[in-house]
Amino acid sequence: MKSLTIHTLIIITIFFFTTPTSFASPPRLEDVFSQCTTDFKPSNPNFPIQNFTYTQQTPSFLTILNNYVRNLRYFNNTTRKPVAIIAAADVTHIQATITCAKRLSLQLRIRSGGHDYDGMSYLSTVEFVVLDMFNLRSIEFDPKLDTAWVQSGATLGEIYYGVANKSNDLRGFPAGICPGLGAGGHFGGGGYGNMMRKYGLSIDNIIDAKIVDAKGRVLDRSSMGEDLFWALRGGGAASFCVVLAWKIKFVPVPGKVTVFNVETVGNRGGVNTTELVVKWQEIADKIDNNLFIRLTLSTSNETVKASFMGMFLGDSTKLLEIMNTDFPELGLNKTECLEMKWIESVLFWLSIPPGTAPTSVMLNRIPQKQIYLKRKSDYVQKPISRTGLDAIFKVLLENENVTMAWNPYGGRMSEIPSTETAFPHRAGNVFKIQYAANWFVPGEAVANECLRQTERVFEAMSPYVSKNPREAFLNYRDVDIGTSLNSTYEEGKVYGVKYFKNNFERLVKVKSRVDPDNFFRYEQSIPVFSSN
Repeated sequence: MKSLTIHTLIIITIFFFTTPTSFASPPRLEDVFSQCTTDFKPSNPNFPIQNFTYTQQTPSFLTILNNYVRNLRYFNNTTRKPVAIIAAADVTHIQATITCAKRLSLQLRIRSGGHDYDGMSYLSTVEFVVLDMFNLRSIEFDPKLDTAWVQSGATLGEIYYGVANKSNDLRGFPAGICPGLGAGGHFGGGGYGNMMRKYGLSIDNIIDAKIVDAKGRVLDRSSMGEDLFWALRGGGAASFCVVLAWKIKFVPVPGKVTVFNVETVGNRGGVNTTELVVKWQEIADKIDNNLFIRLTLSTSNETVKASFMGMFLGDSTKLLEIMNTDFPELGLNKTECLEMKWIESVLFWLSIPPGTAPTSVMLNRIPQKQIYLKRKSDYVQKPISRTGLDAIFKVLLENENVTMAWNPYGGRMSEIPSTETAFPHRAGNVFKIQYAANWFVPGEAVANECLRQTERVFEAMSPYVSKNPREAFLNYRDVDIGTSLNSTYEEGKVYGVKYFKNNFERLVKVKSRVDPDNFFRYEQSIPVFSSN
């Protein structure tokens, strides 16, 4: 009997009380769960939950599961599949899923669509169900276009496209450069993009939320309390509740923005790559707040390639004045500057050449190509010396499958206190690093080599990045920095202080108050305080 799982015991108990003969087979867990959700009250007769429930017996189960998988490493025959997927289309579906998952001791994974680099919204080591939010995608704009209620399943592309068209291109929203990201997870982890130096993160422009808690109650900012609302913004909302919708505040954007992408291999105009990167570090977090310049380092023909990709909230004349004063070494010229509407710049950051696709392409939810990948993150708080850069370039040349994107901070990011929201990485950071490795063929040999290369570059960067803790960005989920197998405070603290620094303890206090039974848990969730 000790070897039986709790799920088996529950099913056997139901079987003994409902079946008059011992010769009938016990019901499958997925059937018991589906029956539980069907019987749940209240329900909405216009949206019967059985029409939005997918089990492994449903023909379209794998299609629904795969639609929002963005890392093929976690979609194979050996990966544990969920007992069921509930593609919620009504708040009662969320309430039923929470209630029945608790009743059957199933873990819950909440998926709004997007990167989820290490698959935590659709993976588990134990029996689980997926609450898929893609049907809950409405965006309700207020008449003045100052705010909107955005459901968690809406994508950034749907937000951008909607507000740009309704405001005649005079409003935008500061969030990520990838339009396919789901709002739910993106906002819960902070949400950064190329307007963050001007307007901060997505969460710095969120003023309310509607959630469903572990008791099935629908709450807003007023009824949930300020502590929980604080935690949702940057603390990973899936540790606390299901976010049904966010109320976001739009920001003004000019009629024209200017973008550029300058690539240099070896040198540019007689200035070598090392000197360009040295200068970028000096100015990237201090330059005009309307300007964001991302530096990407990769390799090309056994040489380090540096790409300086920027967006300026204004025209090219003003941009060139700023660049000629603060970053003349780059030699940016008029022909490299492209003026366009803000909404058009979204496509530019996707490497779609201007005029080759309508802006409606950002409404596409399913990517044309899926890949295998690994991502990691770091924060740099002091400029790296020339000697350090040369050492880094050498490591990149030895690990050519890895690229690094250096995203500048400063501006509004340095003005907002680290305790204002649960997101702690504010003043004191020069830039954030994303390490990226992509590969396109299956097989352990290729995967292991790309993972080893990523780890080697990550380790080589250790002298130059934050320490005690070595900080990490929650939206770049990385299981390498720690996981919780037993849902203990001690396990959670290992990765928690890296993601949240001093805000971790406050997050644990909020979690222990609003979800003391730790229902909303996963491999990197916020823990509750230990019983001792």
